[in-house]
Amino acid sequence: MRLLRRSNTGEFSLTEVGDEASPPYAILSHTWGADTEEVTFEDLTNGTGKDKTGYEKIRFCGERARQDGLQYFWIDTCCINKANDAELSQAINSMFRWYRNATRCYVYLSDVSSSPFDTNEVFNPPPWELDFRKSRWFTRGWTLQELLAPGSVEFFSQEWKRLGDKGSLKQQIHEITGIPDSALQGAPLSQFSVNERLSWKERRHTKLEEDKAYSLLGIFGVYISPIYGEGTGGAFKRLLDEIGKLEKCIQDLRLTDPRDDKKRIEETKGGLLEDSYHWILENSDFQRWRDDPQSRLLWIKGDPGKGKTMLLCGIVNELKKSTVKTDLLSCFFCQATDSRINNATAVLRGLLYLLVDQQPSLVSHIRKKHDHAGKALFEDANAWVALSEIFTNILQDSSLNSTYLIVDALDECEVDLPKLLDFIVQKSCVSSRVKWIVSSRNWPDIEERLEMAGHKVRLCLELNAESVSTAVGIYIRHKVLQLAQRKKYDDKTRDAVLDHLSSHANNTFLWVALVCQNLGKIPRWATLAKLDAFPPGLNSLYERMMQQICDSDYADLCKRILALIAIVYRPITLKELTSLVETLEDMADDLESLREIIGLCGSFLAIRGDTVYFVHQSAKDFLFTEANKIFPSGTEEAHYAIFSRSLQVMSRTLRRDMYNVGALGYPIDQVKQPDPDPLAASRYSSIYWVDHLHDWNSNSFVNHGIDSQDKGAIENFIRKKYLYWLEALSLCRSMSEGVLAMAKLNALAQRRADAPSFIKLLQDARLFIMHHIQAIQNSPLQTAAL
Repeated sequence: MRLLRRSNTGEFSLTEVGDEASPPYAILSHTWGADTEEVTFEDLTNGTGKDKTGYEKIRFCGERARQDGLQYFWIDTCCINKANDAELSQAINSMFRWYRNATRCYVYLSDVSSSPFDTNEVFNPPPWELDFRKSRWFTRGWTLQELLAPGSVEFFSQEWKRLGDKGSLKQQIHEITGIPDSALQGAPLSQFSVNERLSWKERRHTKLEEDKAYSLLGIFGVYISPIYGEGTGGAFKRLLDEIGKLEKCIQDLRLTDPRDDKKRIEETKGGLLEDSYHWILENSDFQRWRDDPQSRLLWIKGDPGKGKTMLLCGIVNELKKSTVKTDLLSCFFCQATDSRINNATAVLRGLLYLLVDQQPSLVSHIRKKHDHAGKALFEDANAWVALSEIFTNILQDSSLNSTYLIVDALDECEVDLPKLLDFIVQKSCVSSRVKWIVSSRNWPDIEERLEMAGHKVRLCLELNAESVSTAVGIYIRHKVLQLAQRKKYDDKTRDAVLDHLSSHANNTFLWVALVCQNLGKIPRWATLAKLDAFPPGLNSLYERMMQQICDSDYADLCKRILALIAIVYRPITLKELTSLVETLEDMADDLESLREIIGLCGSFLAIRGDTVYFVHQSAKDFLFTEANKIFPSGTEEAHYAIFSRSLQVMSRTLRRDMYNVGALGYPIDQVKQPDPDPLAASRYSSIYWVDHLHDWNSNSFVNHGIDSQDKGAIENFIRKKYLYWLEALSLCRSMSEGVLAMAKLNALAQRRADAPSFIKLLQDARLFIMHHIQAIQNSPLQTAAL
């Protein structure tokens, strides 16, 4: 891009800079006069144009930039060589980014005057407001993006008097434009629907009809080459086609929204307490990472339960407050108990999803591959290779703003962790504009790989014991105060609880949370007698919880539930739980009783909404060390039980047109989930039944494959319910899992020499899916009719 610079003598000159190396600059937003009145690129190059009316705007912008300490500024009339078609095309597609990246944006309103009322008297409303509301600036097409893109937008009258900014005038601007306050205040435009964003252009006009579409490119984050002469219809058709491809790409990329994961984690853990993490902001290691351009990787490590995840949640919040609006912040929270978010590929997908949501122009790097490969780009065997290449290209993109990448719980990345660690080490050195934070337990193999990174900072929680202890103390007082209010403790009980927690917490947030959760179930009058029953140390506490379960009247049921939750591939809902545990089958409509039953499982489990989670990864780890108690016949038999129950549930519940759409060819994106959802209980089974079969009795089926009884049950299911299963997968948006499931079934069947007809059935079924998968994804009912 080219920038203007004002010399000491008042002359203006052009200088060309790259996006990556551009200095801080101001930018002008205005309405054009007649072409003969505006100062052009040619005028500045030839040293002419000073007698034109538009030269006043150059003087205004240069003077305002000087007052704001900026040497450079940009004006569209003269900083683009419009005689060069390639440069004009590039400028049109870069305009939104140039306005967004500007330090200041000045709006010069040539039809708003403030001079007759230039007094110290305060008017409400100000005398110029009527002219402001009627200003031509609010009717032009290009000024829409000039209003939305910059973080700082200031309005000036024709006399150069400042009238206010986008914040102080937001109510008037909202009433004039109809644009929501959140959009005016910088919310990602992707949060607003296509139709809503299109509505913002109503009553706006452009000199060239095609510019009605071209002026919206940045607002939708798409790129098209301008073709003047194609007409409004042609320009909008190409614009909407690109928007459709962009939305499909982002929809396919999205595996989870890490912002929702962060919110869920905070709510599951009782909320984020600011005072418990503020110490990190004053920590010298953190400050070195934050302030030193050469310190690009911060590794926060600590033992289980030390508060690493909530610490990173707090850091995310603080970075959002302290960084400029153009900075990007992307995070990901690994969880070993959820197969969607416990692998290296998922980490890259989550980070990319938030990056392109904040800076949509970056999606072009994904689109290059996605336009050819579709959703398979993110899911097939080469997904990691493709995504790591895309991520690398984005990190090297000269238009990428300053970026913070945060990955929590590396130790809970159960698939391809070495690949992820190597990737982080390599890419932490790619760009000075990108900084990383990662967290993990004190695992030697993680340390060994991260040690290879240059420009890194290591922050060990055990070496910051005093700060962590203070934070845990704040957390204890907060939790005890909550308990005291809810249980109506007297002073003696409250102080005894506070003293016990403070003496035994050992700087472990999770231990405090679990003890408080248990105390909440104990009658007030029995609290003091029970305090000593909570031993220090997480494992000791877990052992006590397990012993209580074993001694209870509901030991078998609780252990069965814990075993199930320990081996499922993602957290399951209460409805899904009733379908997988036979003794709970009659309680599908009694969610309150189910919650009570989950409450009997010690404090190993937590419920958010209607979904069951482990309270912490360390709880799951402990249960596997006690495998003989919850897996008396081994984990393989537990997998088999889930497979068997899943087959029964699906055989009983799957049917044609489960969502009562009633018409063939109905687009999946328009399908609305009924209430109650007929797939609520069988959703998990539909997606994962083959995975559990695969993990059942590995020693047995390595040698023998699927036995005759199970072969018969599977063959019966395929013959009778296959199309209904495909419809269910389509409604769950999980058709790709169906293809993989049939491949696994076929591999297992191949190990039995006595099942040629079964093998052929599976092969035909898999080919059927692959042949019709596109139609299935778009139309579930078409599947059932095939």
